Amino acid sequence: MTQWSLKSHRNFAGVPGPVTLVVMDGVGIGRQDAGDAVWLARTPNLDWLSKNTLSRSLRAHGRSVGLPSDNDMGNSEVGHNALGSGRVFEQGAAQVGHALASGDLFSGSLWSDLVSRVIASGEPLHFLGLLSDGNVHSHIDHLFAMLHRCHTDGVPKARVHVLLDGRDVPDGSALDYIDRLEVELRKLCDAGRDYRIASGGGRMHITMDRYGAEWDMVERGWKAHVHGDARAFGSAREAIETFREEEAGRSDQFLPAFAVKDAEGEPVGKIRDGSAVVLFNFRGDRALEITRAFEEETFTEFARGSRPDVLFAGLMQYDGDLLLPSRFLVAPPNIDEVLGEYMVRNDVSLLACSETQKYGHVTYFWNGNRGGYIDESRETYVEVPSETLPFEERPWMKAAEITDRVLAELASGEFRHARVNYANGDMVGHTGDRDATIMAVEAVDLCLGRLMAFTKASRGALIVTADHGNADEMYQRVKGTGEPLLDAAGDPKSRTSHSLNPVPFSIYAPACTDLSLRKSDLAEAGLANVAATTLHLCGLEAPADYAPSLLET
Repeated sequence: MTQWSLKSHRNFAGVPGPVTLVVMDGVGIGRQDAGDAVWLARTPNLDWLSKNTLSRSLRAHGRSVGLPSDNDMGNSEVGHNALGSGRVFEQGAAQVGHALASGDLFSGSLWSDLVSRVIASGEPLHFLGLLSDGNVHSHIDHLFAMLHRCHTDGVPKARVHVLLDGRDVPDGSALDYIDRLEVELRKLCDAGRDYRIASGGGRMHITMDRYGAEWDMVERGWKAHVHGDARAFGSAREAIETFREEEAGRSDQFLPAFAVKDAEGEPVGKIRDGSAVVLFNFRGDRALEITRAFEEETFTEFARGSRPDVLFAGLMQYDGDLLLPSRFLVAPPNIDEVLGEYMVRNDVSLLACSETQKYGHVTYFWNGNRGGYIDESRETYVEVPSETLPFEERPWMKAAEITDRVLAELASGEFRHARVNYANGDMVGHTGDRDATIMAVEAVDLCLGRLMAFTKASRGALIVTADHGNADEMYQRVKGTGEPLLDAAGDPKSRTSHSLNPVPFSIYAPACTDLSLRKSDLAEAGLANVAATTLHLCGLEAPADYAPSLLET
């Protein structure tokens, strides 16, 4: 049974004022070259912190955040899980990989039910998800494994509804993944099956909305996937090539919805009564809304039209509190005993604030994939509504409004701890627009200056870090040389995905001049170490199984 009571720190009573933890989403430590928007940005506050406070770098990718290998980019979900839990938990990508390798994914009753249903009905088994090997939301190899198992288990028809990436993988690579999928489908069709791509579109145009920011995206996806109601083409390749011809430079992630038609002009993959559907994304935030559309009896976010009677399954469960989806193939990580729960059980009052795009990261993901409050009497969660205009047109996003609200709340004296996420570096970085991303980083830096002034006046502490890199690497690189990859015009190709770079970490506590960093035994420290450090600054000893504080004890 968990011992929730924490001891006072044996050597440090805590800073007198509030402890504020800032996550500069997507702001890593790059090469300091023409592709590094963080280095190119004018950041006097971040620069001052790195030179004049307790500062170091932290690992924020690969095994340090529970991913299968150190070749895997970190992401906001696993980064905030590590920040909020103080430990490293094996994450979705690794868990699904183990379940496939062991055969456990196929040995349960759900897979049997999916197969039995479509064999009995004659309808296809539909697969919907992000067609990518970015390993952030999904992996194409997971899809291939399930398609081949469908063949082994005698499923005559399968349809794949593809969401195009260009965000966690190089932009412009959509056809590479389509071609890889078509090769696998052709093998299975040659073996007597009827397996085809049915619909698709860019992940930031259809289906993969999150936090209710733009339900129109989900509606467009629903119409294309379920009803075949989208512009029709003879193949996914034809759709992508046509869209690119019509609008040069349009990113994969923003390509319109399409449906694949047969020789008679009819959609090949409508989802009808008797079908089964597997959502093969393992990450929850951008899978939850389309899951709701399939599962909820009473649904008011958009007009679904005729909702088919299907057996719906997630690759994982996307929300353990809402129990969505109700059936899933791989159990999600059990992230327990999180920092927030320890704090509220020890009478530490908490504030969490971000804009819509990252609100769930300082709440749901921070709390170990747990929705809602842990203890509403001790917590205040603030969501600043995001705009729906393209991020590169509003690179400042809602950073100023977030700062206004955080400073007002902290000035009330009601909060001992605050956690804040600035989405700018990540969301603008994903557009591939380097100049806009420079402005995004500068907007965050301006806000840091305001928080620093408050921290000094309140005799508190300000922790500044990031959940992963992105804005720090805006160019695609040539493997082996690291030189920018050039397009036909000789210009560097934009990069829209996260980086493998470490992230900054600084502690500004001007009222406590005797603090120092541990370095010799924590050379490979990562995001998980931040939780114990936060408790340390609050004057509390961390639980024994937490990654140790970055401060000398």
